[in-house]
Amino acid sequence: MDNIQNPIVDETYRLRDAKRGVDYIGVTNVFFCHDGNGNLLLHKRSASCRDEQGRWDCGAGAMEFGETFEQAVAREIREEYGVEPSELVRVSATNVIRDNHGVKTHWIAVIHVAKVDPSGVRIGEPEKMDEIGWFKVDELPEPLHSMLMRHFDLVKEHINPM
Repeated sequence: MDNIQNPIVDETYRLRDAKRGVDYIGVTNVFFCHDGNGNLLLHKRSASCRDEQGRWDCGAGAMEFGETFEQAVAREIREEYGVEPSELVRVSATNVIRDNHGVKTHWIAVIHVAKVDPSGVRIGEPEKMDEIGWFKVDELPEPLHSMLMRHFDLVKEHINPM
């Protein structure tokens, strides 16, 4: 969910930069990576992240023009964690409307669950992640990203084997 700039024409017909999620509704794919044994992969957001620095989060990333949901999630998992998902399930979609340091943001979050092989997982974006870790679903670290539990409630049945 980077701040890729797109030019749009404003009311005075001058070109300006538009930001996803701020000037128009952004579409992001949120993904919870798991190992098939009830363990969840999370990363700690670095000081370079746009918001919620120092908080544990699952993966997410904005869609690029022309991508399917599945293509976008697989690309983001490769970029963030260096692995390919072996299973991918689209679970739900939610509106994420928040205040980011006085700026209203609006994203459509398409929520996924992805099974990955823990042996290949690494930090793929060190500028955005201080650390990564595997956690039992009932033993999540603190502090968590403000949206994590809202989205986790939608996917937990797909992560924790019955």
